[in-house]
Amino acid sequence: MEFREVEVSGGIRIAAHLSGDAALPPMVLLHALGERADDWAAVGARFASSYRVVALDLRGHGRSDWPGDYGFELMRDDVIGALDALGLREVVLVGHSMGGVVAYLVAQARPDRVARLVIEDACPPYPRSRPVPTRPDGPLDFDWAAAPAISAEVGDPTRRWWPALAEITAPTLVLGGGPTSHVPQDLLAEVAELIPDCTLVTVPAGHEIHRARPDEFAETVLGWLRQS
Repeated sequence: MEFREVEVSGGIRIAAHLSGDAALPPMVLLHALGERADDWAAVGARFASSYRVVALDLRGHGRSDWPGDYGFELMRDDVIGALDALGLREVVLVGHSMGGVVAYLVAQARPDRVARLVIEDACPPYPRSRPVPTRPDGPLDFDWAAAPAISAEVGDPTRRWWPALAEITAPTLVLGGGPTSHVPQDLLAEVAELIPDCTLVTVPAGHEIHRARPDEFAETVLGWLRQS
């Protein structure tokens, strides 16, 4: 495992954890709120046999900077900046939950940089009521300020990022967690209808498919990548 820090817009430092042969095609992994790059450890090793895997700590998480200012578009810009700094082109971009929303936005903003898009149980923000979370006791691996900031954005009443799903040019795989996930699965079906080239697969394992069923998650993603 190789570790690098790269500087993006505003002087923010983003931590990148790299594995796999540098000559292989790049795959970039984006984690959920409150997680960090090593959340992908169970599946990252599988991916590293075929890809140069780059797992990022998003701003406010893990070993990246904790600037106190958080939002999906800020994270989108950080990821694009990290791709630039690392010289990554035509990546397979994989995102879970919060990282999935960021991945949608990157694919919308920079279609030239995303060759394939994989979304795990996430849809763009939609109107909903979500209580402000209470901070857990004890030290955390992320800046708690990110939690209320992201929670405020996920209930966006305008659905302003949904129309741009039609502009995503990358072949896309959306993995839904099924009925035990808190994400409405009918919204994932709507996402699949809006993205021009999209495959929707349900793995009934709940919201954290890559943790609950790492082998099935990895096999589903790698199988789709071989065929797409």
